[in-house]
Amino acid sequence: MRLRRITLADFRSYEAAELEPAEGLTVIVGANGEGKTNLLEAIGYLATLSSFRGAPGDALVRQGAPSAVIRAEVIDADDRAALVEAELRRAGRDRVMVNRQTLRRARDLLGTVRVSVFSPDDLALVKGGPAERRRYLDDALVACAPKHDRTLGDLERILRQRNALLKQAAGRVTPEVEATLDVFDAKLAETGERLGAARAALVERLEPIVAKAYDVVASAAAAVTVGLDAPWQTQGLAAALAASRTEDLRRAVTTVGPHRDDAVLTINGMPARTHASQGEQRSLALALRLGAHELVTERAGSAPILLLDDVFSELDPDRSVALLRAIPVGQALLTTAGVLPQGLEPEQVVTVRDGRIS
Repeated sequence: MRLRRITLADFRSYEAAELEPAEGLTVIVGANGEGKTNLLEAIGYLATLSSFRGAPGDALVRQGAPSAVIRAEVIDADDRAALVEAELRRAGRDRVMVNRQTLRRARDLLGTVRVSVFSPDDLALVKGGPAERRRYLDDALVACAPKHDRTLGDLERILRQRNALLKQAAGRVTPEVEATLDVFDAKLAETGERLGAARAALVERLEPIVAKAYDVVASAAAAVTVGLDAPWQTQGLAAALAASRTEDLRRAVTTVGPHRDDAVLTINGMPARTHASQGEQRSLALALRLGAHELVTERAGSAPILLLDDVFSELDPDRSVALLRAIPVGQALLTTAGVLPQGLEPEQVVTVRDGRIS
C-alpha cells in the first residue's frame, strides 16, 4: 500500500498543507511543536478514524475552525487508486467518503488505508497495563481481517448492557434479573469465545516473529515469549460467567471475560514489564510493532504504510542502527527533530515549520 498524496485543511496546526511522499522513505524534519506528529496523525486517522495519540475528535480541528478535512489518495497492492476524505466537525456528525461515496459506517473504511505506527509511547506496550496490550492485539486482528471489528463492537455492546443490568440490580436477584442475565451471558459467551480464539491464534503466529525481530533490534539473542493470559478459557466463558455471577452481582460489574485478557511478555523467562531493563523494554516494544507489521503484510498481501514518529530520539545509537536494518521494504514516513541516524538514506526530506511543509 502506498500514499500518493495527502492534503490537510484546518487539521491541528495546519491551516492548509499538502504532501506527496516518496515511494520509499520520507523524512520529516522540524523542531518540537512544529507539527511533525500532526502530519503522521492525519495519515493514521484515515486508517482507523481515531488518533493514535488518543486525542478526541474535536482536538484534531484547528483552533477557531468549525471543521477539519483530511484528503488522501492511496494505491493498493493491485495498483488501484482510492480517494479517501474525512471531515471532522466540532458540532454534528463527522463525514467520511471513499471515491466521493459517503460511508454509512466507520467499519466500511477498514482496510482501505493500512498503517503501522511506531512512537515513543510504544513503551507502554511493555510497561503499561493490560489495556494497552489488548488494544495492540485487537488492532492487529482488525488490520489482518476487518471482520474482527464487528466482533469487538458486539463484545463492547454486550458488556455495556450486562454491566448496566448488574448496576441496576444493586445486588438484588429477581427472576427477571436472572432471566436477562442468562440471555446476556449466552451472547457474551458466544462472542467472547470467538474473540478469544482469534486472539490465541494471533499470539501463536506473532510469537516467533516478535522473537526474531527482538534479536535484530536488540543486536543480541534472547528467549522472548508472547503469550495470552485468558483464565476463563480453561473452563470456557459460559462456565466462567456462571461461576462468577454472584461476585458480579455483588460488585455490579462483569469480572471475567476477554475484556480482562492480557498479553504476557517475557525475556529470558522473566516478566518484561517488571524485570527487563529500559533498553530491553524498548527493544521489545519495537519488536512487537515490527511483528504486527510483518503479520499484517502477510495476511493483507501488501505492506502497511510505516509511520515512525520520532522513534530514534529514545534509542541509543546501536539500537537505532539495528532498527534501520529491521525496517521492512515499503513506504515509510519518519519524523525527527534531531540529526538523522547514521546509515539513513531517505528518498525525500521535507521540513515542517509554523504549520507549513516545504
